[in-house]
Amino acid sequence: MTIMELIENLDTLQKTFWCIAGVTSLIFIIQTIMTFVGADAFDGIEADFDSNLDSADTPFQLFSFRNLINFLLGFSWTGISFYSSIQNRAGLILLSVAVGILFVYLFFFIIKQVQKLAEDNSFKITNTLNKTAEVYLSIPEKKSGKGKVLISVKGAVHELDAMTENDKIPSNAMVKVVKIENDNILIVEKI
Repeated sequence: MTIMELIENLDTLQKTFWCIAGVTSLIFIIQTIMTFVGADAFDGIEADFDSNLDSADTPFQLFSFRNLINFLLGFSWTGISFYSSIQNRAGLILLSVAVGILFVYLFFFIIKQVQKLAEDNSFKITNTLNKTAEVYLSIPEKKSGKGKVLISVKGAVHELDAMTENDKIPSNAMVKVVKIENDNILIVEKI
């Protein structure tokens, strides 16, 4: 018996599930391979049509080709899996739609987690403003020389040059960064 004969012997709903599953599974496999080899430029973040959804406060577009494939994948394979278990066809279709929506939600969740990995945690000296630091090498008074401070920015401790506009600040004292000079020297004051 050939595949075409098997498909022709199925009822209309089951045939529909299998046709959708075959096409979407093939497209999903191609998308997955393209993603792993770096050839995939579509990640579900951009919409496949021109709309005014940019004002929404979400990083994803609901209507994208990848989301359609994810929905149809969940929809069709759920329909195939539960076809013989659920006799109520309307209930089967509702369950399939719910699982399809769940697939789209899971894709959003996974992409959001992956985007967290791409977060920019590079050090910027401007992130030190108004933060507290510990004096590592004493800081001479009234900008007559430089000392060093240890300051934590985004979970990493940095040793930076520091000066003060006031009296000398000894080692191990706590200071607050009040401004930045020449984009590389912290101006601090004792707390």
